[in-house]
Amino acid sequence: MSVDAVREPGTMAKAPAAKRAARAQISAVTSGKGGVGKTFLAANLAAALAARGERVLVLDADLGLANLDVILNLEPKITLHDVFTGAATLDDAILHAPGGFSVLLAGSGLVEYSRLTPEVRAQLENIVATVAPRYDRILLDTGAGISDVVLYAVSLADEVMVLATPEPTAMTDAYATIKVLVTQQQRRAIRLVVNQVSQAGEGRAIRNQLQLVLDRFVVPQIEALAEPLKLDLLGEIPIDPSVREAVHKRQLLLETMPGCPASQAIVGVAMRLAATAGAPQAAIGRAHPI
Repeated sequence: MSVDAVREPGTMAKAPAAKRAARAQISAVTSGKGGVGKTFLAANLAAALAARGERVLVLDADLGLANLDVILNLEPKITLHDVFTGAATLDDAILHAPGGFSVLLAGSGLVEYSRLTPEVRAQLENIVATVAPRYDRILLDTGAGISDVVLYAVSLADEVMVLATPEPTAMTDAYATIKVLVTQQQRRAIRLVVNQVSQAGEGRAIRNQLQLVLDRFVVPQIEALAEPLKLDLLGEIPIDPSVREAVHKRQLLLETMPGCPASQAIVGVAMRLAATAGAPQAAIGRAHPI
């Protein structure tokens, strides 16, 4: 699908927008383990938030292994790599996506973005600071894991959503990610979304299990804890065959099958995210080792 063929946003019914903030609420969507549905969630969550009247930008912060374009069936002519190198302007790289939101797409197979250099750090921070006043919400679709590039992208966010699944490896990696965010970035509130649950309440059980382990092994490591470490369950998304079908068709689930269980769950996540959004930070960026 050509970028030129992408329709203008606005096919989903929009709710009235709330009073605009001075700059966007920046939300990182991250995970410990790859393949848990992070980019799928970011894209469909953006559509759900846009339907509520928010001006939303999804920035593909998985700079070297991007696949947001695949999920959205876009064929970008300009990516963040072109902006970083000066070959194109930032405005040229921002595209309208299906679902009524905007995207900043990254490249794929670019080994130069596999590590955090001072140049990558400065470019990414400058881009986020530049686009923040234009939107109500920016979703940073990060890579998986705890590499320097991933952690720096997360450090630019006001809030963090960690996506996990009930698989033991995904839960273990989610715990490791949260531990690093708490100890290195002084995060005290982490949002959790549990994908691919097989029964109602499974997400709550996983949240409680992770909170118990964090309280036992991480909280004692934190000196002078000014506020409790809180793991907030934003929602659980059930196993749904419609998800696989939408991914294979490279379409947004919320547009093709809005009534399916997974779509309804994502809409619920968007509602809770919008309802609990705090004020944006005065300055972008948190403590992060170079």
